[in-house]
Amino acid sequence: MSEFEELIRQKAVALKYNPDKNGAPVIVASGMGYLAERITETAMEAGVPVYEDDSLATLLTQLQLGAEIPQELYQAIVDIYLYFLGYVPDKEETEDKNLQEEEEPVAAEEEQSLRNME
Repeated sequence: MSEFEELIRQKAVALKYNPDKNGAPVIVASGMGYLAERITETAMEAGVPVYEDDSLATLLTQLQLGAEIPQELYQAIVDIYLYFLGYVPDKEETEDKNLQEEEEPVAAEEEQSLRNME
């Protein structure tokens, strides 16, 4: 498969979860091909963890921006969020170790919110 064919097959979706505003994570960016590549690059540059799952991305790219994920996908999304709660960026990406320590209680609250979403 050529590099171009690989590019046009790529899919990416960015989710945001705010339990105070939404009952489930919301799609804030979605795209295929070059746009998917840019979404992924932007996330990585910002230190946002990226999870690769082509099947899930295919399902989520069919939804509209601003849509909450459907209940049938809650478990898959919860598993991804829980996986990333243990995510530790490279030392270069970490601006201040103390900042990470301050964010740990928030991560625990977010984990509980995600578990409640199940």
